[in-house]
Amino acid sequence: MTMTAPASAETTHPPIHSGRRKRQVRQHRGTTPYLFLLPALVLLAVFYIWPAVTAVQLAFYDYRVVSPAEFVGLANFTQMLDDDRFYTALANSGLFLAGMLPILVAVPLLLAVLVNLPLRGIKVFRLVYYLPVVTSMVAIAIAWNYVYHQRGVLNWLLGAVGLLDQPVQYLLDPGWALPALVLVESWKSLGYYMMIYLAGLQAVPRDLYEAAAVDGAGPWRRLRSITVPMLRPYIAVVTVLAALDAMQVFTSVFVMTQGGPQDATLTLGYYIYDEAFRHFNMGYASAMGLVLWAILVVFSLLSYRLTRGKAVTP
Repeated sequence: MTMTAPASAETTHPPIHSGRRKRQVRQHRGTTPYLFLLPALVLLAVFYIWPAVTAVQLAFYDYRVVSPAEFVGLANFTQMLDDDRFYTALANSGLFLAGMLPILVAVPLLLAVLVNLPLRGIKVFRLVYYLPVVTSMVAIAIAWNYVYHQRGVLNWLLGAVGLLDQPVQYLLDPGWALPALVLVESWKSLGYYMMIYLAGLQAVPRDLYEAAAVDGAGPWRRLRSITVPMLRPYIAVVTVLAALDAMQVFTSVFVMTQGGPQDATLTLGYYIYDEAFRHFNMGYASAMGLVLWAILVVFSLLSYRLTRGKAVTP
């Protein structure tokens, strides 16, 4: 008679603590990502969320730093209705939007088409176009101050080709100051939006261009019938981002004109800074900041609704 060896305890009875270990491992896996995110979340809360909440609260107070905050309800918003400088700043921000938006939507698209060509050394051109994006706006504004100077490069070039008889003081002329800043802000941002379009262009199937070329379509026809329809989502993104940038112009105004001459370049961003840090009227500045935030949100929603849409197959 054959005897069968009894099964080992290890095979018949699983370890008592194995299920507990698995639960602990799953718990650690669930909490580990948040531990890595914790430093960034703390910085976000301290330097973004808390100041934003405080700014919203101060919009309903009269707070001038040297005296305790006093609740005034909607008085700061009522003051805006009678503030001529607020309307001037709002109008100038709208002019920045009207001037920068066509440039930042159309010109980067053309640049992206050019740097997407399979030419030798094309990466060098991409780098050159992108350099202003990573350069400090303060440094760019100082450099353009010399360009716009009465004896600067721009007056010299225009005089050399016979377009100017007398030098123009661009940053001191109310009629020229705002267009000059629009040019500076647009020039700095061209490379950023060019890269967005370039990413979209490289996703467009090359077969479409080859088929269009076989059918006799020229470069302009291919751009209008293939490139633009296929880049509709990217155009929507660029439109919204460029509009938000235009409504928040500050650094170039701060460095180059200080809102002048005669408030010709006073924007909402600079006016908020002026009231908060030069006149210490924190409550009124916070109220204007809240209005600017509301304008940006409304414009973003409208832009999304007007420009949304998937790429259209030509």
